[in-house]
Amino acid sequence: MEISAALVKELREKTGVGMMDCKKALAETGGQIEQAIDYLRKKGIATAQKRGGRATTEGQVQSYIHAGGKIGVLVEVNSETDFTGKTPDFTEFVKSIAMQIAATNPLSVDRAGLPPAVVEREKDIYFTQAKESGKPEKVHEKIVEGKLKKFYSEVCLLEQPFVKNPDITVQDLVNEMMAKTGENIVVRRFSRFQLGEADA
Repeated sequence: MEISAALVKELREKTGVGMMDCKKALAETGGQIEQAIDYLRKKGIATAQKRGGRATTEGQVQSYIHAGGKIGVLVEVNSETDFTGKTPDFTEFVKSIAMQIAATNPLSVDRAGLPPAVVEREKDIYFTQAKESGKPEKVHEKIVEGKLKKFYSEVCLLEQPFVKNPDITVQDLVNEMMAKTGENIVVRRFSRFQLGEADA
Protein backbone atom coordinates (compact mmCIF):
# COMPACT_ATOMS: atom_id res chain seq x y z
CA MET A 1 0.00 0.00 0.00
CA GLU A 2 1.03 3.62 -0.53
CA ILE A 3 2.15 5.26 2.73
CA SER A 4 1.22 8.95 2.81
CA ALA A 5 3.69 11.64 3.92
CA ALA A 6 1.12 12.82 6.50
CA LEU A 7 1.08 9.36 8.09
CA VAL A 8 4.88 9.24 8.20
CA LYS A 9 4.93 12.74 9.77
CA GLU A 10 2.40 11.71 12.41
CA LEU A 11 4.42 8.63 13.35
CA ARG A 12 7.63 10.68 13.47
CA GLU A 13 6.02 13.21 15.80
CA LYS A 14 4.76 10.45 18.10
CA THR A 15 8.02 8.50 18.26
CA GLY A 16 10.89 10.87 17.39
CA VAL A 17 12.20 8.19 14.99
CA GLY A 18 13.74 8.95 11.56
CA MET A 19 11.61 9.21 8.40
CA MET A 20 12.85 6.06 6.64
CA ASP A 21 12.32 3.92 9.74
CA CYS A 22 8.80 5.34 10.16
CA LYS A 23 8.00 4.59 6.51
CA LYS A 24 9.27 1.03 6.86
CA ALA A 25 7.29 0.48 10.09
CA LEU A 26 4.08 1.74 8.45
CA ALA A 27 4.68 -0.47 5.40
CA GLU A 28 5.24 -3.49 7.67
CA THR A 29 2.03 -2.83 9.64
CA GLY A 30 -0.30 -1.86 6.79
CA GLY A 31 -0.35 1.82 7.76
CA GLN A 32 -1.63 1.18 11.31
CA ILE A 33 -0.12 3.88 13.56
CA GLU A 34 -0.43 2.05 16.90
CA GLN A 35 1.02 -1.19 15.47
CA ALA A 36 3.80 0.82 13.81
CA ILE A 37 4.67 2.39 17.18
CA ASP A 38 4.91 -1.13 18.71
CA TYR A 39 7.00 -2.29 15.74
CA LEU A 40 9.42 0.63 16.23
CA ARG A 41 9.59 0.06 19.97
CA LYS A 42 10.51 -3.59 19.44
CA LYS A 43 13.15 -2.64 16.88
CA GLY A 44 14.19 0.46 18.82
CA ILE A 45 15.11 -1.42 21.95
CA ALA A 46 18.18 -2.81 20.20
CA THR A 47 19.31 0.55 18.82
CA ALA A 48 18.61 2.29 22.14
CA GLN A 49 20.77 -0.27 23.93
CA LYS A 50 23.54 0.19 21.37
CA ARG A 51 23.23 3.95 21.67
CA GLY A 52 23.09 3.83 25.45
CA GLY A 53 26.60 2.42 25.45
CA ARG A 54 27.91 5.35 23.43
CA ALA A 55 28.76 8.36 25.55
CA THR A 56 27.40 11.79 24.72
CA THR A 57 30.64 13.70 25.23
CA GLU A 58 30.53 16.02 22.23
CA GLY A 59 28.19 18.97 21.72
CA GLN A 60 28.31 22.62 22.69
CA VAL A 61 28.18 25.11 25.49
CA GLN A 62 26.19 28.18 24.44
CA SER A 63 25.32 31.42 26.18
CA TYR A 64 22.35 33.72 25.92
CA ILE A 65 22.18 37.26 27.30
CA HIS A 66 18.74 38.82 27.63
CA ALA A 67 16.99 42.01 28.72
CA GLY A 68 19.79 44.52 28.33
CA GLY A 69 22.34 42.34 30.08
CA LYS A 70 20.16 41.66 33.13
CA ILE A 71 19.76 37.87 32.56
CA GLY A 72 22.44 35.49 31.31
CA VAL A 73 22.42 31.73 30.68
CA LEU A 74 25.10 29.12 30.05
CA VAL A 75 23.90 25.70 28.88
CA GLU A 76 25.70 22.48 27.92
CA VAL A 77 24.00 20.17 25.44
CA ASN A 78 25.73 16.94 24.43
CA SER A 79 25.67 14.83 21.27
CA GLU A 80 27.40 11.57 20.42
CA THR A 81 29.63 12.91 17.65
CA ASP A 82 31.66 16.02 17.02
CA PHE A 83 30.14 16.13 13.52
CA THR A 84 26.61 16.68 14.91
CA GLY A 85 27.87 18.97 17.67
CA LYS A 86 29.28 21.41 15.11
CA THR A 87 26.33 21.70 12.70
CA PRO A 88 24.47 25.05 12.39
CA ASP A 89 21.23 23.17 13.20
CA PHE A 90 22.67 21.96 16.49
CA THR A 91 23.98 25.46 17.35
CA GLU A 92 20.53 26.92 16.70
CA PHE A 93 18.98 24.17 18.83
CA VAL A 94 21.32 24.83 21.80
CA LYS A 95 20.69 28.59 21.55
CA SER A 96 16.93 27.93 21.64
CA ILE A 97 17.42 25.90 24.84
CA ALA A 98 19.47 28.76 26.38
CA MET A 99 16.74 31.27 25.44
CA GLN A 100 14.12 28.97 27.01
CA ILE A 101 16.07 28.92 30.29
CA ALA A 102 16.41 32.73 30.27
CA ALA A 103 12.67 33.15 29.70
CA THR A 104 11.27 30.52 32.07
CA ASN A 105 13.86 30.16 34.88
CA PRO A 106 13.56 26.36 35.46
CA LEU A 107 14.94 24.83 38.66
CA SER A 108 16.42 21.73 36.98
CA VAL A 109 16.78 19.88 33.68
CA ASP A 110 14.32 17.13 34.73
CA ARG A 111 12.49 15.68 37.74
CA ALA A 112 15.56 13.73 38.86
CA GLY A 113 17.45 17.02 39.28
CA LEU A 114 14.95 18.53 41.71
CA PRO A 115 15.95 18.46 45.39
CA PRO A 116 13.65 15.97 47.18
CA ALA A 117 12.95 18.60 49.88
CA VAL A 118 11.48 20.95 47.26
CA VAL A 119 9.13 18.22 45.92
CA GLU A 120 8.08 17.22 49.48
CA ARG A 121 7.31 20.84 50.39
CA GLU A 122 5.09 21.21 47.30
CA LYS A 123 3.32 17.91 48.09
CA ASP A 124 2.61 19.09 51.66
CA ILE A 125 1.13 22.36 50.38
CA TYR A 126 -1.03 20.56 47.81
CA PHE A 127 -2.29 18.02 50.38
CA THR A 128 -3.28 20.86 52.73
CA GLN A 129 -5.05 22.64 49.85
CA ALA A 130 -6.84 19.40 48.89
CA LYS A 131 -8.00 18.82 52.49
CA GLU A 132 -9.29 22.39 52.79
CA SER A 133 -11.02 22.26 49.40
CA GLY A 134 -13.97 20.42 50.95
CA LYS A 135 -13.70 17.70 48.29
CA PRO A 136 -13.98 14.02 49.33
CA GLU A 137 -10.84 12.41 50.73
CA LYS A 138 -10.70 9.80 47.95
CA VAL A 139 -9.93 12.52 45.35
CA HIS A 140 -7.20 14.25 47.40
CA GLU A 141 -4.47 12.04 45.88
CA LYS A 142 -5.68 12.87 42.35
CA ILE A 143 -5.74 16.61 43.14
CA VAL A 144 -2.16 16.45 44.46
CA GLU A 145 -1.03 14.46 41.38
CA GLY A 146 -2.55 17.05 39.04
CA LYS A 147 -0.95 19.96 40.89
CA LEU A 148 2.43 18.19 40.99
CA LYS A 149 2.27 17.58 37.23
CA LYS A 150 1.63 21.28 36.67
CA PHE A 151 4.51 22.12 39.07
CA TYR A 152 6.90 19.87 37.11
CA SER A 153 5.83 21.49 33.83
CA GLU A 154 6.81 24.86 35.29
CA VAL A 155 10.13 24.03 36.98
CA CYS A 156 11.62 21.12 34.95
CA LEU A 157 13.17 22.38 31.73
CA LEU A 158 12.33 19.28 29.64
CA GLU A 159 8.66 19.35 30.69
CA GLN A 160 8.11 23.05 29.99
CA PRO A 161 6.14 24.19 26.93
CA PHE A 162 8.69 25.45 24.39
CA VAL A 163 8.54 29.28 24.34
CA LYS A 164 8.80 29.50 20.53
CA ASN A 165 6.04 26.88 20.06
CA PRO A 166 3.97 26.19 23.21
CA ASP A 167 2.23 23.25 21.47
CA ILE A 168 5.35 21.15 22.14
CA THR A 169 7.54 20.64 25.20
CA VAL A 170 11.30 21.09 25.36
CA GLN A 171 11.55 17.26 25.50
CA ASP A 172 9.65 17.13 22.17
CA LEU A 173 12.21 19.56 20.77
CA VAL A 174 15.04 17.30 21.98
CA ASN A 175 13.29 14.27 20.43
CA GLU A 176 13.01 16.10 17.10
CA MET A 177 16.76 16.81 17.18
CA MET A 178 17.45 13.14 18.01
CA ALA A 179 15.25 12.06 15.08
CA LYS A 180 17.02 14.50 12.77
CA THR A 181 20.55 13.49 13.79
CA GLY A 182 20.01 9.81 14.67
CA GLU A 183 22.04 10.47 17.82
CA ASN A 184 21.35 10.59 21.51
CA ILE A 185 21.07 14.24 22.58
CA VAL A 186 21.30 15.20 26.26
CA VAL A 187 20.72 18.58 27.93
CA ARG A 188 23.47 18.14 30.51
CA ARG A 189 23.34 21.23 32.75
CA PHE A 190 22.74 24.96 32.88
CA SER A 191 23.34 28.06 34.97
CA ARG A 192 21.12 31.12 34.92
CA PHE A 193 22.24 34.44 36.30
CA GLN A 194 19.93 37.35 37.07
CA LEU A 195 21.41 40.73 37.91
CA GLY A 196 21.05 41.58 41.59
CA GLU A 197 19.74 38.12 42.49
CA ALA A 198 20.98 36.71 45.79
CA ASP A 199 22.95 33.44 45.69
CA ALA A 200 20.76 30.43 46.42
